[in-house]
Amino acid sequence: MAYTYDDQNIFAKILRGEIPNTTVLETDHTLAFRDIEPQAPVHVLVIPKGAYVSYDHFAAQASDAEIVDFTRAIAKICQMEDITLDDNDGFRMISNAGAHGVQEVPHLHVHILGGRRMGRMVQPAG
Repeated sequence: MAYTYDDQNIFAKILRGEIPNTTVLETDHTLAFRDIEPQAPVHVLVIPKGAYVSYDHFAAQASDAEIVDFTRAIAKICQMEDITLDDNDGFRMISNAGAHGVQEVPHLHVHILGGRRMGRMVQPAG
């Protein structure tokens, strides 16, 4: 499968510093920042710094270092935001892919949502 990456997408621009963000965590291979339209008290977007369109693209082509860094960054964010099962009642993690998955930005991103009960589906805040 060929993945076409659009380097003009909003997350690519954030990674280049063209658009500001509220950084939660930055590592060698990962950037995490607050969603500008949060759907829960905790709503953090986590993106790899590499040009990956979706999770399957990332899982197939990213280096081991990128995959480990991204995965560990998600764990650290959950700890930092106090939404782990150890400390709280958990969280929801969402990643949309392609047209059927309703992916709006063609750069892999994971939404981490927590701080309230989500219900069966995420609903816009109030």
